Amino acid sequence: MKTATMNVQGKAPVYSYRQIWTVAYPILISLVMEQMIGMTDTAFMGRVGETELGASAIAGVFYMVVFMIGFGFSIGSQIIIARRNGEGRFQETGNVFYHGVCFLLGLAAVMVALSEMFSPWLIGKMVSSPAIADAALSYVKWRIPGLFFAYVTAMFRAFYVGTTQTRTLTLNSITMVLSNVVFNWIFVFGKLGVPAMGIAGAAIGSTLAEFVSLVFFIVYTIARTDCRKYGLNSFKGFHFRKLGDILTVSIWTMIQNGVSLSTWLIFFLFIEHLGEMPLAVSNIIRNVSGLMWMVLTAFSSTCSSLVSNIIGNGHPDAVKGLVIRILKLSYAAVAVMAVLIALFPHAVLRIYTNIPEIIEAAVPSLWVLCSAYMLTVPANIFFQAVSGTGSTRTAFLLELGALAVYMLYCWFIMHIIRADVAVCWTAEHVYGCVMMLLCGWYLLSGRWKNRQI
Repeated sequence: MKTATMNVQGKAPVYSYRQIWTVAYPILISLVMEQMIGMTDTAFMGRVGETELGASAIAGVFYMVVFMIGFGFSIGSQIIIARRNGEGRFQETGNVFYHGVCFLLGLAAVMVALSEMFSPWLIGKMVSSPAIADAALSYVKWRIPGLFFAYVTAMFRAFYVGTTQTRTLTLNSITMVLSNVVFNWIFVFGKLGVPAMGIAGAAIGSTLAEFVSLVFFIVYTIARTDCRKYGLNSFKGFHFRKLGDILTVSIWTMIQNGVSLSTWLIFFLFIEHLGEMPLAVSNIIRNVSGLMWMVLTAFSSTCSSLVSNIIGNGHPDAVKGLVIRILKLSYAAVAVMAVLIALFPHAVLRIYTNIPEIIEAAVPSLWVLCSAYMLTVPANIFFQAVSGTGSTRTAFLLELGALAVYMLYCWFIMHIIRADVAVCWTAEHVYGCVMMLLCGWYLLSGRWKNRQI
């Protein structure tokens, strides 16, 4: 795509709505496909039983906490790749990519080993129901080894988003979700001579889908990407100093993602202590939330990448206008989805389960969730804009403050009051409001303008 258009003064480049959409829509389609993986797992579990449905919530978030630590590194790498792309230092983007792959493969090995040693003890301590704990552990056992594939795939995603070649993500995600549906059908229900494995089969299916996704990225990159231009045709060797430079930015996105998802896990653990029905309801609400979250993430990822590119071009004063444009597009897309989901809750919930009691119990929580996104949209766009400036440490500290308020609120309404599950989901309003105010204030302060990465 074109790098940018010129503003009326003819100086600072400003991305138009069309150009923003050109970058964002392939990310969106890829996220739709990836969200369908979670939908597939939940839909299969919703037809196996209430225990498996609840366990998949705990196990799924447990996996995401571990995954997002490595994904956080890829986000930091993406910011650097985007900056180098904006500066015209294309060869350096490949160097960052290869260093990221090496680091994440090592991290995956560490995470798999730690999971083997501590997951049984940790899940047993966190979950009060033995049935849910056993089911969750069987999922984690087969899902965590997929980190070797998922982490490297995350670096491919960082490269293509950072260089604004986002159309590649669409094809990859379609391949991945189709693979996941087939593998789930085979391993969950026991088809083609394979024994029915229930929740463990869902984990195996998702892990194999990650492998297929990685193979696609490798083949596509070799066949269709200008590897020479971006320095992907050869690896110039691993240098700890170079990794240190990447970690200067990435370490904060790693910690931020790990902490953020850990609080999400704690939220579900609070819910689990309220009973199996509230947990099953919350698992479905989490997946419905993913429908709107993927739209928002497409625009927020675009925001982070374009902010870094535009600063790399030497035009930090154009950031404000860019963020406002992305915010308007995000609101337009998310608000439409939220209204439709709120108007037709039963139709949406039947995608995830055919159990009438769970569907009826989930409707109030679904309405609460839809209203929360009016605050979540600016909170996430502003946060990713802060990260895109390279101020990842500041972004982490801002979110840490918001998460502290969020967890205090969760503890009060779930542990002390033991409120209805719909009331518990108002925690999303609290988090969105605090994040919006903190990140919005930092962007307006202009303290990020001289940040070098």
